[in-house]
Amino acid sequence: MKKTLVAALGAGAVALAFAAKDPVIMTVNGVDVPKSEFEYLYNKNAQQQTTPQNLDEYVEMFKLYKMKVADAKAEGIDTLSTFQKETEQYRHELAAPYLADSVYLNSLVQEAYDRGREEVEAIHILLFKDRRNPDANPAIKQRLDSIRKEIAAGADFAEMAAKYSQDRASNSKGGRMGFIQANTFPYEFEKTAFTLKEGELSDVIESPVAYHVLKGGKHRPARGKVLVGHILKMTQGKTPEEQARAKQQIDSIYQELLKSPENFGVMAIQLSDDRGSARQQGMLPMFGAGEMVEEFDSVAFATPLLSISEPFQSPFGWHIIRKYDFREPDGIAAVKPRVLNMIKRPTDPRFGMVRDQQTQRLARSHKARLNEKTLAALRADVATMGLDSAFFAKWNSAAFAGQEFATIDGKKIPLAGFIGEISQIRQPNPAVAAELLDNNIAASWNGMLVDAEEARLDRTVPDYHNLLKEYVDGSLLYEVSVRKVWDKAAKDTEGLAKYFEANKGNYTWKEPRAKGFLVQTANDSVAKLIQDRAMTLGRDTLAQTIRKEFRTNAAIDKVLVAKGSNPMVDNIAFGGPKVTPKMADKPVYFMLDLRVITTPEEVNDVKGQVTTDYQNEFQQAWEEELRSKYPVTVNPKVLKQVKVAKK
Repeated sequence: MKKTLVAALGAGAVALAFAAKDPVIMTVNGVDVPKSEFEYLYNKNAQQQTTPQNLDEYVEMFKLYKMKVADAKAEGIDTLSTFQKETEQYRHELAAPYLADSVYLNSLVQEAYDRGREEVEAIHILLFKDRRNPDANPAIKQRLDSIRKEIAAGADFAEMAAKYSQDRASNSKGGRMGFIQANTFPYEFEKTAFTLKEGELSDVIESPVAYHVLKGGKHRPARGKVLVGHILKMTQGKTPEEQARAKQQIDSIYQELLKSPENFGVMAIQLSDDRGSARQQGMLPMFGAGEMVEEFDSVAFATPLLSISEPFQSPFGWHIIRKYDFREPDGIAAVKPRVLNMIKRPTDPRFGMVRDQQTQRLARSHKARLNEKTLAALRADVATMGLDSAFFAKWNSAAFAGQEFATIDGKKIPLAGFIGEISQIRQPNPAVAAELLDNNIAASWNGMLVDAEEARLDRTVPDYHNLLKEYVDGSLLYEVSVRKVWDKAAKDTEGLAKYFEANKGNYTWKEPRAKGFLVQTANDSVAKLIQDRAMTLGRDTLAQTIRKEFRTNAAIDKVLVAKGSNPMVDNIAFGGPKVTPKMADKPVYFMLDLRVITTPEEVNDVKGQVTTDYQNEFQQAWEEELRSKYPVTVNPKVLKQVKVAKK
């Protein structure tokens, strides 16, 4: 649907670029080039050069540029799915700043920042979704709703949490999770927890993995984050005797630390049962409210900076904490990038909120609407059929697929494209299918409006239009150059060899080169074996065979180097001093098939330079072909306007 809409709304956008006010400066192969595009590229080119190029010279270069773009289109490069996909992605990236509603986004950032100024006590009952069988989730939600109704009718929340909540960390505490900080839990959960008044009961809310009912808890100012180390003696899962021993051990450790607090890190390494943190001298990552069990959290924040706590107990065992650092709650400058990154995730509810707000705004701008009659018919069928083969057979038929799905800028969009987008979905459960249908309608509708807005930007915003056109034409130029010049020359092995032989005199060196195979071995015995084996091998198979047969006992590389480039080669070929190889396990080095040559013997000796020269031959031939193949006419009056403007 999106690609169809781009074609429908944007096909003439480039050709008509600001045509009413933008005269044509030249025509290349029947395609008009507006003055604005020429000036934009000329000015950009001038800014990138130390000495700006003469305008007449640039005109000739620009003609060739446009001829090459025309040749790329003649090759069908612009129709390739990979090219179109990359172009569409760039179009979206380029349009993103124009499409964003900064006021709305900033309101979401402000909301997150405001929540971050306090901590709230989270109390909830949780039932997990069934990830393997999503069809069961409506019933799970209904079950939690029934629990909520019992609480609303007078049942004790703590008792119901202990009985029903699947959050094992909090159900034994009446659903109490302790105090939490903002921007660490799912959006809907946090929004509810921070909004509820103390004692107030929430509706059933949904997070990515579960359904929740929350009870409003206490609020307090945010405390920021702390950095601590700890020593732990485990009691969880231990016998009463082992638990008593752990208490004795932690008390003994504490008495030693009172005498020598500087030994905290060493004692953590030696004595802590948390082996993960023990390796880091007991250090834990910096954390805030809700990230540790409540008993640990409260002591960590209460302990004075650079002090050691008395032993205390958590569900895991007995701890001693040393507090190393403290950080105030983040300011809005630090909160903003984190929140914006969270909003970009489709799993974050704010992603849908931003999309829906954008949809409403763009719909007003483009006088767009969905056809509610068609949508009602779709929803009615999904309510009885689900999304199955019978549903798609009906709505893919000519009688239904041609119905109006939406109208944008006065253009009617048929339903067929949307049905094609969702045609691979199969969901027999009507309730789940209805949710899938609505989600896909929202996403597709937003995509259509975004495409319409991007097409409008292309027609009406010069900066956007010029950047997009430059990207598209530049990509076409690159791809056609690869085909016609770079790969064509580089992969023509026979042609490169012939070109080298015909132009040998152009390739010379000021200094001789050592050519051959540099070998490093574990010892003299291996070196002798390799030298004997090399006598039976040709140059083409030498390196490959030695690597295969001697494996880790030897290293071999083909080299062509001038004096001073490689100390080992200097020693062997140019009388340099003996050296100690960097590979300590291969101290013996020598060369096979060593020759000191003053001029290149074969194309591979100067392949980079030969390839470049050979490519230039292709480039010149291609440009001559372009000049004869694609007609160009320049409008002298418009070009004169550019010249006058530059004076």
